[in-house]
Formats: sequence, structure tokens, C-alpha cells
Amino acid sequence: MGVTINDTSGRALIDGAELELVKGGFSFTESPAWHVAGSYLVFSDIPGDQMWRWDERNGFASYRRPSNMANGNSFDGEGRLLSCEHATSRLTRAEPDGTTTVLADRYEGKELNSPNDVVAGPGGDVYFTDPTYGRSEFFGLPRPTVLGFQGLYRVSDTGLELLSRDFVQPNGLCFSLDGTVLYVNDTERMHVRAFRLTGGGRLEGGEVWAETKGAEPGNPDGMKLDSAGNVWCSGPGGIHAFGPGGELLGILPVPEVVGNFAWGGDDFKTLFVCASTGLYRIRTEVPGHRRIDDRRR
Repeated sequence: MGVTINDTSGRALIDGAELELVKGGFSFTESPAWHVAGSYLVFSDIPGDQMWRWDERNGFASYRRPSNMANGNSFDGEGRLLSCEHATSRLTRAEPDGTTTVLADRYEGKELNSPNDVVAGPGGDVYFTDPTYGRSEFFGLPRPTVLGFQGLYRVSDTGLELLSRDFVQPNGLCFSLDGTVLYVNDTERMHVRAFRLTGGGRLEGGEVWAETKGAEPGNPDGMKLDSAGNVWCSGPGGIHAFGPGGELLGILPVPEVVGNFAWGGDDFKTLFVCASTGLYRIRTEVPGHRRIDDRRR
């Protein structure tokens, strides 16, 4: 059965499209990221300790193995892949020459918990969340935490900066269309918070902006923005679409618990969904948000 989701004006976000399983049989898929210039998708299989590459013509191929149990992936404005590694508690960047740059692995001399999701922000700064999931069985390497909190961070030219520490388990994050609001969800509290950017890339606010409700399996995890300014967030039963004011527009049902998702394809209207053991896709009426600098990748 096709899905229909409309925004508050009645414009269709998804209109009768069918969710398609591209491939199943993975251990636990996470964090797809679309490379615009190369027209390919990269995503992680965390317990499999492998990252995969997919494109329409060539299908699937191994992208990186071992991956240090990578979770969150995102391309920056220069087409360099940012990855959150559970096994090493690092945030890394893949350089064009094949080398790896460690952007963050410690805060005030203490090892990070396990960087989870990452996004390149306005001006090239990098923002990421640091819950403890990568220190648990199956999703990472079991080991005690060193920090006494789970934080939201920014990496800039001046180094690593802690922006907020009042989360239970911070997870997915994305920016508003104009880049002035950073949305961050808290998996354990089942809600999305909104932070306003101030001078120098710092944040203020952090009030609860939306909640993911439902009795079906699933929690806030991956989160992305479409080109109309709607925020899509994984949650109970699938992916929850919220309008710019935080109102629930609808839920895209997915048969497995959704970890993360991303738009791709030439028109940016194919939504790729990493849901537990499978990679799925569905066509949307409204394309995903593509920053101006994304077009250069």
C-alpha cells in the first residue's frame, strides 16, 4: 500500500509511493550519506564493522572494512566524508589523498563516549552528538565511560567545544533551511530540541520542539530536513515528518526499526532508509534539503 503524507497547506510530501527493500541481510544498518558529484550512497553496518557503497548502475560494494564500527556519516561541503566511530570514540574525516584526519577523540583530556551522528554546519564547522551507545554490546565495544555526561559538540578552526551537556542520550541532528536553528533529538526522552545559533557558532535555547509518540518500536535517532523546511525524524513505527512549527504531518511506516535515512538521487527525491537489517528507499514529492555548497561535491 502506498503512503500519503501532506504538509499543513495540503501539499504532498509523499503521495502514494511504495517503500522498496533494496537489500536485506545486514547486521544493523545506519547513517546513509549521498555523495552528490559521484552519485553514490555510503552507509554503515555497525556490528558488521563495515561501510558499504551503492549506486544504481553498479549495486553494492565494500567501501571501508574495518570501519571501527562507524555509525554516523555525512559529507561536508568539500565532499569529504565525516564518520563517527564507535570502536575508537573518534570523529574522523576522510581526505582526498586517502588519509584520515581525527577531528575529535577527547574532551579536556578524557576519551569521548562514542560519537554518534554528525553534520557540517554554516561556515564549515562540524557539529556532532556523543551518547554512550558505542560502549555497549552489539553496537560497539563494551567498556566503561570516562566522561560523566553525554554532550553536543562543535569542531571549528579553534578546536573542540562542548555546546550542551544536558541530554540523556543525544542522537540525530540537522540544521534549519537558513542555518540559524540546530535541531537535536534525545533518544531516551523521545523528543527533539531546537537550538538557535549565535555569534561564533555557539548555541542558545534548547527548548523541546517536538515529540515522537507511539506504541510501536522505534525512537528518535536519525534526523534530516527537506527542501520545504520540514524535519523528518525516526521514531515509533517509522519516520515522523514535522512541519517547521513542530507539528506532526504524518508517519512513514517502515517494517523495521529505523536507524537513519538520507535523500539522494539526481533530483534528491529518493529517500534512502537504513532500518535494522535492511536498506530501503521511497520516492518523495518534496526533495531533501541540499545546501548550496553540496552542489560542488
